[in-house]
Amino acid sequence: MDLFDQHRQAITEAEAPLAARMRPRSLDEFVGQSAIIGPGRLLRRAIQADQLSSVIFYGPPGTGKTTLARIIANTTKAHFIAINAVLAGVKEIREAIAQAQERRGVYSQRTILFVDEVHRFNKSQQDALLPWVENGTVILIGATTENPYFEVNKALVSRSRIFQLKPLDESDLRDIVRQTLADRDRGYGDRAITLEPAALDHLVNVANGDARAVLNALELAVETTPANTKGQIVITLAVAEESIQQRAVLYDKEGDAHFDTISAFIKSVRGSDPDAALYWLARMVYAGEDPRFIFRRLLILAGEDVGLADPHAIAVVNACAQAFDRIGLPEGRYPLAQATLYLATAPKSNSVMAFFDALATVEREREAAVPLPLRDGNRDQAGFGHGTGYLYPHAYRDHWVAQQYLPSALQGQVFYQPSGQGYEAQIQTKVAQQREAQLAALTEGSGLAPLESLTFSPANAGQERWLQRTMSQVGDYLGKIRDRLFDLAALQRHQVVLDLNAGSGLLTWEAVRQVPEGGVYACVQRPEDVAAFTEKSQLLPELVRPILWQITLDDLPPHLASQTPAIQFDCVIGRNVLAPLTAVGDLADRIGCLAQILHQQPSSNSSTGQRPILVLAELIPRRTQRLYEFLQPEWLDRALYERLAAAENAIYCQPSTLSLHWDIDDFRQAFLAVGLTVEIQLDYAQTELLITPELINRWFSQGNNNQPTYADYLKPQLSRAEIRSIHHCFVQYLCPQTVPWKSAIALIRGNLT
Repeated sequence: MDLFDQHRQAITEAEAPLAARMRPRSLDEFVGQSAIIGPGRLLRRAIQADQLSSVIFYGPPGTGKTTLARIIANTTKAHFIAINAVLAGVKEIREAIAQAQERRGVYSQRTILFVDEVHRFNKSQQDALLPWVENGTVILIGATTENPYFEVNKALVSRSRIFQLKPLDESDLRDIVRQTLADRDRGYGDRAITLEPAALDHLVNVANGDARAVLNALELAVETTPANTKGQIVITLAVAEESIQQRAVLYDKEGDAHFDTISAFIKSVRGSDPDAALYWLARMVYAGEDPRFIFRRLLILAGEDVGLADPHAIAVVNACAQAFDRIGLPEGRYPLAQATLYLATAPKSNSVMAFFDALATVEREREAAVPLPLRDGNRDQAGFGHGTGYLYPHAYRDHWVAQQYLPSALQGQVFYQPSGQGYEAQIQTKVAQQREAQLAALTEGSGLAPLESLTFSPANAGQERWLQRTMSQVGDYLGKIRDRLFDLAALQRHQVVLDLNAGSGLLTWEAVRQVPEGGVYACVQRPEDVAAFTEKSQLLPELVRPILWQITLDDLPPHLASQTPAIQFDCVIGRNVLAPLTAVGDLADRIGCLAQILHQQPSSNSSTGQRPILVLAELIPRRTQRLYEFLQPEWLDRALYERLAAAENAIYCQPSTLSLHWDIDDFRQAFLAVGLTVEIQLDYAQTELLITPELINRWFSQGNNNQPTYADYLKPQLSRAEIRSIHHCFVQYLCPQTVPWKSAIALIRGNLT
């Protein structure tokens, strides 16, 4: 750039519109979008570390897409090239690629290619760019006001991380206006301007989250308003109303509003909210949406979300659609509203999704042959035995007989799970009973030992899979607890999460999936957990890996205060954080640590406008299964059975057994004592436990001071001879047996008072 170019650029910048002059130059000057570039967020970390990969910024006008690109240009050490998809053709793209190749070869420098309005790229332009994005010659930064999943080449989208920028809130727009009025170099800080509060309110309200709109309106108001006798420019409400008059229409049948509104409509119907369903329906009809498109989505919903809970739903909606075709508009709105209300108020079930589980199994196991009893015996039964062994259901009571219809390798596989809604509630028990009978046919008909023995020596993989599925639901239950916790957390994609007791990573990896644009921090205590986390993290891109701390809960508050004071956690989550307890006061101390962690966060998190929340799942030992309940009173001396029950119940009521005696009331009192309000839900579970000789021996062996066994707990109230009798009874009557194991878990959602 020579002196003439510099002079021309200086004049251009001085004469640029106010919105262009006030464009932020660094992350610190950037206002709004803290959800994606706030402290600790993925995008901010990537920009600061100069480790940006291909991204697409998507959002309405005036939300900062181009500004972020320019900030990246000012921050990065990479060569930066900017083009506009409307103005640039294949020639300009090839020239940019040539520059990038030269920079990479001569200077070992990366190149960032910023493409504004990237959705305007035609196929030839996208095809010219795609190979160089794939091989890393250029890092793409795209900016678009249209949904990239619909308007941008799928190959480019798949190789880019999407960041959605949302309209700025009113406080952000007010900050921008104030900065502009105070800035002497680029704004109006060198002029005497008075902006009346009502005028500011109007500008901010009508700008509808668009920073460019509010600055353009402010510029028009200032430049067209003469100074008064005191040399002041006074912007009144009347002046503001002339400068910016109305909001833009948001509904576009080919744009985001179309897809977002139909999405809101379908989700409202699925959620059984007839009021919301009618509102979104009215929005679409008012905007001129094609009613046939709406009926098509309602027909899909009738099969997907209502299904067998109301088998008539699809017929009703189809009849309404046919009625609409016969009568047309405007009277056709009646069957349209009727179909909507019918589905919104119908019982819901998505059990038909079982088909896709079956389809996935078919794709994995294409070689599974049709079993001989199910083959067509009309042609070659004599030669090949096809159809031999088939039991004709109509020849049996209730027109049903227990037999297996799946291939041998899939016997016991469950696809369809009836819900407890509507019509399916009527068939739920029947389906379960039939499956149990089929299990009996599988085991007894094969000439194998009784069910329990298969636990030790299963005959084939199909039977083993069935037995594992029916005799142990621990994994399924943990998955349900995880889902319940994240339902309580209600995370958003941009939030920052702290997992207090990551352990195996049950919660951590789910958090990584749910906050791809935020960040996840995980605390572990054991070195082996660190090694496991590190190994799994290597499979993820560096910037989305959870940040791992090997630290105890007691040491966490000072660590956060000293190491990460700028990080704002939106959600603090954990499972079994408070146990085990080994000393009096442990529960209060640990809950006190939780309170410290929440107090260290801002009183109102800038990314959400809400206080950070605490979400925990804690096992309630006092409500756990009692072992004596597995025994029949007649198996022992009656008096001994009663003394055993009293001795075991006493374990959970004595303060000396710290790890076992606490209950939800202890939680509630301890949380209130440190200034936390909590909502506690109690979740009861029942899983199947296989009692083995090894398990019984562990119950009745001698433990240590830190971890007593069941027998150790019984010793204060029962003699050694009595404990031996109880031990013998367990071995004689319960080994090996599958028993129901009951447990209770407290689901806690807490916040600062």
